Amino acid sequence: MEKSKLIPTIYGYAICLVAVITFLIATTSLVNSIIDNSDPMHSGYRCSNMPSLASFENYKMDVLNSSEKEQAFVPDEQTLHAMYEAAKTDKIQSAQHQTLRTIIVSSFIIVLCFVFFIFHWRWMRKLA
Repeated sequence: MEKSKLIPTIYGYAICLVAVITFLIATTSLVNSIIDNSDPMHSGYRCSNMPSLASFENYKMDVLNSSEKEQAFVPDEQTLHAMYEAAKTDKIQSAQHQTLRTIIVSSFIIVLCFVFFIFHWRWMRKLA
């Protein structure tokens, strides 16, 4: 291989390799987001200091256990249920927003990787 073609060849193959690796990472992120979007209540990670939203009874027990430690105000059943519904709605909306954003960004990156790979691969074929 001539010296004049060595640098462009290395560059072209490096871009193709980076495009393939980025494509695989973005595809993984896209699949995870699609799965999380199908069940937003169980998406992401649960913080240990946040009450469980699996059911109203779990939420109630977590709130009551945390209030006993702090000797804080214990809300009545109706207020507790309203707090649970608000927390559940917030969790679902946050998860749906996050997954939609990740789906859009990952899709854009996948298309961009495809374009970069095809362009550089054809350029490498012309160079050879």
